[in-house]
Amino acid sequence: MKKFNAVFFALVTVLIVAAAGSVFAEEAAAVVAAAPIPNKGDTAWMIVSTLLVTLMTIPGLALFYGGLVRSKNMLSVLMQVFTVFSLCIVLWVIYGYSLAFTEGNAFFGGFSKIFLKGVTVDSVAATFSKGVVIPELIYAFFQATFAAITPALILGAFAERMKFSAVIAFIVLWFTFAYLPIAHMVWYWAGPDAYTDAAAGALAGKTAGFLFQKGAIDFAGGTVVHINAAIAGLIGAFMVGKRVGYGKESMAPHSLTMTMIGACLLWVGWFGFNAGSNLEATGLAALAFGNTMLATAAAALSWTFTEWMLKGKPSMLGAASGAVAGLVAITPACGWVGIGGALVIGLLAGIICLWGVNGLKRMLGADDALDVFGVHGVGGMLGAILTGIFADPALGGVGVYDYVANKVADYSITTQLTSQLWAIGTTVLWSGIVSIVAYKLVDLTIGLRVTEEEEREGLDTVSHGESAYHH
Repeated sequence: MKKFNAVFFALVTVLIVAAAGSVFAEEAAAVVAAAPIPNKGDTAWMIVSTLLVTLMTIPGLALFYGGLVRSKNMLSVLMQVFTVFSLCIVLWVIYGYSLAFTEGNAFFGGFSKIFLKGVTVDSVAATFSKGVVIPELIYAFFQATFAAITPALILGAFAERMKFSAVIAFIVLWFTFAYLPIAHMVWYWAGPDAYTDAAAGALAGKTAGFLFQKGAIDFAGGTVVHINAAIAGLIGAFMVGKRVGYGKESMAPHSLTMTMIGACLLWVGWFGFNAGSNLEATGLAALAFGNTMLATAAAALSWTFTEWMLKGKPSMLGAASGAVAGLVAITPACGWVGIGGALVIGLLAGIICLWGVNGLKRMLGADDALDVFGVHGVGGMLGAILTGIFADPALGGVGVYDYVANKVADYSITTQLTSQLWAIGTTVLWSGIVSIVAYKLVDLTIGLRVTEEEEREGLDTVSHGESAYHH
């Protein structure tokens, strides 16, 4: 009898264990099955945003810059923007995405995703909400458009005088050693789902980029895009040297009509840049959209009215420049600040960037042909600092989310401003050093400038054998 009981208990135990095992297996399968899948609305929004950022560069930036140069250099600017955009998209796929957005150290990612290895129609990228993902392919190409417009912004600083081959060589170096590490430092992190508890959060934090770890916030690229490009532009203006006849001959924009069209395309495209950086089609994307609309309009007005008071006439170029200044300044802030903060940022950007392209430009003494530093550098720094102030929930901002506690964290303006200054300082130094080395290397190997004779003739015919207009 005892033997029978033992066998019976053994059988029952086996059955219970087997049943429990199958329940656990089913639960495990359910957990696997419940891995988040992308929402079609988010995916559609990211595809549209990626298109909009492409529109910002080609044709937006190309026409904005093209209209600002003399007619003999129009095509050279269009060609430079077009080629740099194409070049950076290709470099991004080969190694850029991997170096910027995979885990490596605090400054660079690794090589695990070169040629987008392992990025399939099923792979997903994290957003800023737990359990919400988007297809990694559209994330990679959304980021590609950022990586392509940033080097193109630099072109305005040394317009009308640099060899086309030198431009290409410089951009390859700068993209690789300045854009990619700054993007990694500011934007790379493990994603919200890694922050399950304090210990996991601390571990995940250690794998993030250097400036992310420092607590810097940059919604859509005040540091990564604008300050980064502006420093490279300013150094280029110094190292390539002033245009022949600068300060003596008229270098007036040849087509403010083109510049106006370009500025408007930038404004429209920028909604993809800023609201798209939310990665989800939510109320926060709507906030980034609204902030971008308002700050840009406010900056266009503040630049126009300030110029009107100072110079006696409001200029079309001033209005367009003001709009771009507003777009630049709201970029780091758009998803962090409230509508009131956006209004202040826009009004200040118009006035301070007007000083940037007039007073500051004279003080610096560089021939930054299309005012890359005055607008993108000054506007980017202003925006990064004001983000630290107006992100405060007490001032109508959304605050910074604590993914371990799953609530908005306590906010300290002083602490956040310190993080923002780390981001500005690091970007200025990093981009500055890379730029100096890159220009020097190109100068020693290819030479930076065309000859004086070629410059007088114009880069359109000298470099490309074409002219924009047939007289």
